[in-house]
Amino acid sequence: MTRRALPALVAGLSLAILPATNAFATASVLSDAGLERPAAQGHPKAPPEIVALRDVDPTIVHEIRYTTNHNFVGERIDGYRAPLCLLTRPAAEALSRAQDVLRPRALTLKVYDCYRPQTAVDHFVRWAEDLEDERMKSEFYPRVEKSRCSPMATSPRDPATAERAQWT
Repeated sequence: MTRRALPALVAGLSLAILPATNAFATASVLSDAGLERPAAQGHPKAPPEIVALRDVDPTIVHEIRYTTNHNFVGERIDGYRAPLCLLTRPAAEALSRAQDVLRPRALTLKVYDCYRPQTAVDHFVRWAEDLEDERMKSEFYPRVEKSRCSPMATSPRDPATAERAQWT
């Protein structure tokens, strides 16, 4: 696979731009495996301004690793109960508009991390404090000493953010 990935950070959202043929094949494989994502509206505690990106634009590829063991911690992350990309409607619509620009160029967006509940931040802090746990170092942070990992540097405890994330 030839990758022309352009990493970006948009309002705390990790994403990449990939060739559309490979990305759509990935989405098709997930669908065939029965891994369709439920709508955010079906989430019992989600506020009405939160939507599932898949409901706004099903062509954007999702890789929500925090619901699996394949992430830098090596285990499912607290607060991620389903592989959903949950965003505010304006953010989801902005990504959809970007996807509309990319699609004619045979490219697609791929999202990796769409929200960060406080329970996940707390999990990252516990992981960072356990300096002996380096099981995922070779894949996710091979040139960084774990003692220098600080999730608080990228996810500060902001009361407003924590309040918005309580529904997860």
